[in-house]
Amino acid sequence: MQLEYDIASGTRGRRGAHVEELLIELSGAESALVVNNCAAAALLILTVLAKDGETIVSRGELVEIGGDFRVPDVMASSGTRMIEVGTTNRTNLDDYRRALNERSRLIMRVHQSNYRIVGFTSAPTIAELSALAHKVDLPLYEDAGSGALHDLSAFELADEPIISKSIANGADVVSFSGDKLLGASQAGLIVGRRDIVNRLRQHPLYRALRADKLTLAVLEATLESHRRGASTAEVPVLKMLSQTEEEIKQRANNFIEAYRKTLATGLEVFTIEGVSAIGGGSGPNTHPRTVLIAVTASQYAADDLARALRSSHPPIISRIAENRVLLDLRTVAPQEEPDIINALVGLTAKTAQNQIGSLA
Repeated sequence: MQLEYDIASGTRGRRGAHVEELLIELSGAESALVVNNCAAAALLILTVLAKDGETIVSRGELVEIGGDFRVPDVMASSGTRMIEVGTTNRTNLDDYRRALNERSRLIMRVHQSNYRIVGFTSAPTIAELSALAHKVDLPLYEDAGSGALHDLSAFELADEPIISKSIANGADVVSFSGDKLLGASQAGLIVGRRDIVNRLRQHPLYRALRADKLTLAVLEATLESHRRGASTAEVPVLKMLSQTEEEIKQRANNFIEAYRKTLATGLEVFTIEGVSAIGGGSGPNTHPRTVLIAVTASQYAADDLARALRSSHPPIISRIAENRVLLDLRTVAPQEEPDIINALVGLTAKTAQNQIGSLA
């Protein structure tokens, strides 16, 4: 339970103070702030730092992510004027330099969370943008999207920004998600220079955008796990990512053995090699190797099987390829496996005929 109380002074404390302390420790930033989502974080930062002027951003970073969040729309709502520089695939430091004028208030860098431009591409580094921004006394803001707190290259996520590196390389303020790769609740996390974060905290808009106590409680527990170095064992999304193909293969074989012990008939259940889908606005090029459980039935289409599984209790969400229903145990907790086995048993023989027939 979150209680806004300062034990030392015996007076009302600041909501989210411990979460902010954890973010400071994990990012190396001077200060931190939490709002209700990433769009809110971007809106607050742009409003406070650049409402009366221009924000310079690369054309290749004008992203749209899930939920119809578009960077240009948020910038327009904040009151800043967006100045696009470079091209879709190539932007260099001189493009930013030529756009600078007396109306410039902010240089913005946006991570391409859910897509990648590959091939003939180039973009300045955070360190290069920081040097340019500070030379003309402007802040550099990075919207880091999914927000990895640690190096995730072992899980094929090497191109995700690491928040502490962005701060170390000169970003003055960075925003990122509380869910996605961090693995907590939906929230917009802001870290950066103390003077900038103080301005954000004091703005009236912050009161409307700040996170609620339940969100802060989830964030605190998750950040504590990251601080202890236990995130891959305790945070579900990172635990899923850290499973090896061999570990999932063993689980899949045990699953099928358990299913066959039920003596259920009518379904073919077997393993095939495949890949997992990361999703959630991060790692669009990342497809970890896995072993999938494939389910087929000679008298029913895969769509009918998948629909029946979705209608079970609890619902079982699968994907379909080559007329086979596929289940990836990477996204299933071990204690949930009996629910899937029970659902498959429920689709066999006369039960399967009644259920699938009514849903087809």
